[in-house]
Amino acid sequence: MAKQFIEVLAQHNPDGSTKPLSIKWVNGRVFSIDRILDVRKAAALKAGGLGMRYTVRIMGKQVYLFDEEGKWFID
Repeated sequence: MAKQFIEVLAQHNPDGSTKPLSIKWVNGRVFSIDRILDVRKAAALKAGGLGMRYTVRIMGKQVYLFDEEGKWFID
């Protein structure tokens, strides 16, 4: 599965942390992130690569959102 980078609206805090708020698919659909469940450095098992993995809930579904040096994708 090839990585498809997406647009993410995120809050950048003074302490250096980042909080993703919503994602936007390439077709223009926007989805709010309901909740952030976990944040850790991890590998993307399906798409490949390494970055900050945000385990988030979007519309009741748990997904892995990755920040790979400022580029975001869903695994």
